[in-house]
Amino acid sequence: MTTIERLRDAETVTITQQELTDCSTLVSHPAYADPTYRISKLASATRKPLSVSPDTKLEEVVTHMLTNDFSQLPVMTSGRDVKGVITWTSIGSRLAMGKNCSVARELMEQHQEIRSDASLFSAISIIAEHQYVLVRGHDQKITGIVTASDLNLQFQQLAEPFLLLGEIENHVRRVISQRFTPAELESAKHPADKERIVTSVADLTCGEYIRLLENPERWDKLNITVDRKTCMEKFESVRRIRNEVMHFDPNGIPEKDLQTLREFARFLQRLQNIDVIDVESGTKKGSREKN
Repeated sequence: MTTIERLRDAETVTITQQELTDCSTLVSHPAYADPTYRISKLASATRKPLSVSPDTKLEEVVTHMLTNDFSQLPVMTSGRDVKGVITWTSIGSRLAMGKNCSVARELMEQHQEIRSDASLFSAISIIAEHQYVLVRGHDQKITGIVTASDLNLQFQQLAEPFLLLGEIENHVRRVISQRFTPAELESAKHPADKERIVTSVADLTCGEYIRLLENPERWDKLNITVDRKTCMEKFESVRRIRNEVMHFDPNGIPEKDLQTLREFARFLQRLQNIDVIDVESGTKKGSREKN
């Protein structure tokens, strides 16, 4: 076994290689590196923006904005020196008022910027008002531009797993809420959790939903013509992903896990849309007796 010995307070401390590895993993693991949602985590914040010089002709400015589908264009003389920013509003307002503008310096407005280590949330008010913010790095160079669409996408990526899990759990609760007695729900409780009282499906955990429904006789009480084994495998994947999401990894979950949540949520939506279950009576549509 490889060891490292060092003298501390007249005592020899032996550190195993495994302990060193564990410490290294803890320090370098992205989940522990920086829990703050910094604006630099957005891809657009680290992608050098296209810019023009103050003497760039109006025609070239407009061409850049149209061909790249830009709403803003920085006016810069170097990677660090920002003179202003051109927007469709700055162009249109000046031309509408009869201003004779032909170059970028005559069309630009004061720019908005934020440091790359700033919290993502501190940029929200700036972007809400101006539709963009330039990002300045530690070397004082402009590293990117974050727009309202970038912010919308980021919040979708942050919120979507939580929203999908909430939708899935509410679908499952709706399906089983009218099917089982309190005693049956109680029996699905984790054996080690003896003190917890279960009176409704809302008192069960995701794992306990699975414990309840993996029993073939209980599954039959749902009266849904879908394969139990396949559904339980999918639901187990959802449970695993739910545990990962609740660890709040700043980097989010893998795309394949997000796709799994989307697919299972759509499956449950289809069951609801085609009305395969009458929730109140617990029978399939079309199977009720006619009066």
